[in-house]
Amino acid sequence: MPPSVPSLPRRVARLLRTSLFAQVACALVLGIVVGKLWPGVATDLQPLGDGFTRLIKTIISPLVFCVVVVGIAKAGDLKAFGRIGLKALIWFEVASTLALIIGLLAANVVQPGSGMHVDPSTLDTSAVDAKTGGGSLPTTTEFVVNALPTSFIGAFAENSLLQVLILACLVGAALLHLGHTKVPQVLPAVEQAQEIIFAIVGFVMRLAPIAVFGAMAVLIGNYGLGVIETYAKLIVLCYAAAAFFVALLAVALRLVTGLSLWKFLRYIREEMLLALGTASTEAVMPRVMQKLRRAGARDDAVGLVLPTGYSFNLDGASLYLSIGTLFIAQAVDVDLSLGQQITVILVLMLTSKGMAGIPGSAFLALSATASSLGAIPAGAVALLLGVDRIMDSMRVVTNLLGNCVAVFAVSRWEGALDLGRAKQVLDGESGDEEEDAEVAVPEKAAPVAQ
Repeated sequence: MPPSVPSLPRRVARLLRTSLFAQVACALVLGIVVGKLWPGVATDLQPLGDGFTRLIKTIISPLVFCVVVVGIAKAGDLKAFGRIGLKALIWFEVASTLALIIGLLAANVVQPGSGMHVDPSTLDTSAVDAKTGGGSLPTTTEFVVNALPTSFIGAFAENSLLQVLILACLVGAALLHLGHTKVPQVLPAVEQAQEIIFAIVGFVMRLAPIAVFGAMAVLIGNYGLGVIETYAKLIVLCYAAAAFFVALLAVALRLVTGLSLWKFLRYIREEMLLALGTASTEAVMPRVMQKLRRAGARDDAVGLVLPTGYSFNLDGASLYLSIGTLFIAQAVDVDLSLGQQITVILVLMLTSKGMAGIPGSAFLALSATASSLGAIPAGAVALLLGVDRIMDSMRVVTNLLGNCVAVFAVSRWEGALDLGRAKQVLDGESGDEEEDAEVAVPEKAAPVAQ
């Protein structure tokens, strides 16, 4: 007798039980429904998303440390690691500057703020101060100094990725200098710690659908769907500009590596949907690192390029900042000259760096840009308060894709990419997709070389 075909309800139940993508997608829809129908209840669900993000943040610093140390030690060439870092910074600067230019061109063509005729004196700027905590972005000197750790434990306690990266580089360099004869047990211990952390990632990811449900319910409950109608022109423009930038990333990835961005999107679809739902790239960083390693990128390239990109390569934020600056100017009837718009790019090239982890950083960067121009009232940034959270999804998805493409491109540039393995994984021929479908099963630890 031919094998019986499972009924549709049974197949749906199995999909929901085994597929993280299906679980997160359902949670996303349920969160929107709850936020729309019961906004009072939805606002009390904030701890669901916050708790998940806290758990992920506890993993990021030790994971980055282990991956970088192992990557340097196994590569056996500190100069190669330095070249990867330099090439990554070059890629970051070119990509983020291109995003700024695309944003300015889009805002000039579409004019999203024209016709609003807002009087800046009528705006309540106290909400901006509350969102930013009254703080300010660090200067270039402060940013460089703050990247240097004051203590080994403090870098991990404060979850400062740049400080952890510096410590990891020092430890990796020390292991290369001492060699395996003097410290034979250190590298295997770090590798084992890395596998333990990846196993923890597998456990925490079981909570991802709950986090997405809570985050989306809070978003819709607090802001409703009306804000989309009010700022429709600006929202559509930002998302269209982001889609155009992603298309350029696809072209760049194809030219540099021969890989397909669309296949890569399918490969990390669970992580992209989770980032979209929680509006946080940190929430998916451990899993993305894991998948990039599986896809043939060498450990030292993944460990250096991806975490550094979280501070230096915020392509989505760059798009938003350039469009937002011109939107504000148009809304308050300020006509910026070509020279002033070039100044906007130059200022945002500086202020957009190091924004990660700073509360209200987008508003701080916009305020600093407005002040430097002297033509836009700084308080006019309050116009973006209602739409900022809606833009988070665009920013995090674009930021994440930009950094993943950077990992592949820099790895290929440095010869640190197994291209055959990458194509095999993205084509779904390696069996990794079946492994990823099982949410509860972490990646099996590879045997540690003695």
